[in-house]
Amino acid sequence: MPDLKILALIMAGGEGNRLEVLTEHRAKPAMPYGGVYRLIDFPLTNCMHSGIRDVWIAQQYQPHSLNDHVSNGRPWDLDRTYGGLRLLFPFTGAQEAGWHEGSADAIYRNSSFIREAEPDVLVVLSADHIYKLDYRAPIDAHLSNNADVTMVTSTVAREEAGRFGVVEVEDDCRISDFQYKPDDPLSDVVTTEVFVFKTGVLLDLLDDLAGEQRSDGADDEVSLQDLGDVVLPRLVKQERAYEHRLEGYWRDVGTVDSYWASHMDLLKESPEIDLDDPSWTIHTLDQQRMPARILDSARIKNSLISPGSTIRGQVEHSVIGSGVVVEQDAVVRDSVVLQDCVIKSGATVDYSILDMEVTVENGGRVGDRFSGDGCPEAADIAVVGLKTAVPAGPGVCPGERVSPASG
Repeated sequence: MPDLKILALIMAGGEGNRLEVLTEHRAKPAMPYGGVYRLIDFPLTNCMHSGIRDVWIAQQYQPHSLNDHVSNGRPWDLDRTYGGLRLLFPFTGAQEAGWHEGSADAIYRNSSFIREAEPDVLVVLSADHIYKLDYRAPIDAHLSNNADVTMVTSTVAREEAGRFGVVEVEDDCRISDFQYKPDDPLSDVVTTEVFVFKTGVLLDLLDDLAGEQRSDGADDEVSLQDLGDVVLPRLVKQERAYEHRLEGYWRDVGTVDSYWASHMDLLKESPEIDLDDPSWTIHTLDQQRMPARILDSARIKNSLISPGSTIRGQVEHSVIGSGVVVEQDAVVRDSVVLQDCVIKSGATVDYSILDMEVTVENGGRVGDRFSGDGCPEAADIAVVGLKTAVPAGPGVCPGERVSPASG
């Protein structure tokens, strides 16, 4: 693709309400993952390994934590004199001005900038999914099919398909039907929120949809919502929509239970995704921390322990972020503990997610052992918000949500 101009647009502006208290004070793409990463590291890393050198990030909700992390794009080789990383924010003063009210709306409100850049191909990416993908493969398929849109797809359990865009696919990979978050999914094939568009076709369609709203009496108040609401169904009807199947690991981690479950996937004997693959290193803004310190009293079983942590107690089947302290006689099981938490002596953490800088006081209890069948659901997982102190005693019950500490 030597003469092809590719622009990647990462959608990172949503509120992330499905992660509940974890995103009250941060953008969802800035959520820590796997002990040392952030969610946005995955699309940025995929862009780097795919040779995509023009990457824009559309931001809106709680952008500061995300800005601090992406900095000038250096970890992903995007700190360039020409091209590289660009941050997009809502603005005033033009016809497309205003808050982004969905992915299609965000693209429309930045369409003048995209037209100025003149990309041949626009790759639209979500920032809350865990996967590895060389985007050159769906781009090549897109060009080969002369498609208006190519949707990267995966398969999920049928009962989960209603959370996503659901497609029916013909033998030639053409998408014949599309449903957006349906109550009764027509298949188990879903979009991964990775879309390759013919740029002019997409932008012209967005302009047409905005014009239709204005002609219906909307005046200047235009909201094009998400791509799945109108844009993708319209392109499917025009019979120029195709799929590219992602065969490897993919998980949407935008909910409490999926975020927890994806961390548990990392603890399997043979994880489906290798985050330590030297051929596809996951790049991030490095934290300079010393190696984890494991004391004689520590008992660790099947867990990931991040740099800077000090473990004197018991850790089982858990992912421990950097700088975490687990004191002697403390127990952490089946949990995700983010950076710089302190689990004091006699405390117990089970089936829980602890946000950054949470302290569980001596003898405190968060969550409980899961006794149900199958995997825990969101209602079984305790979640403690940023910088909260959990007192001694019963503390936080299974399924309970504790909002971040004020101030």
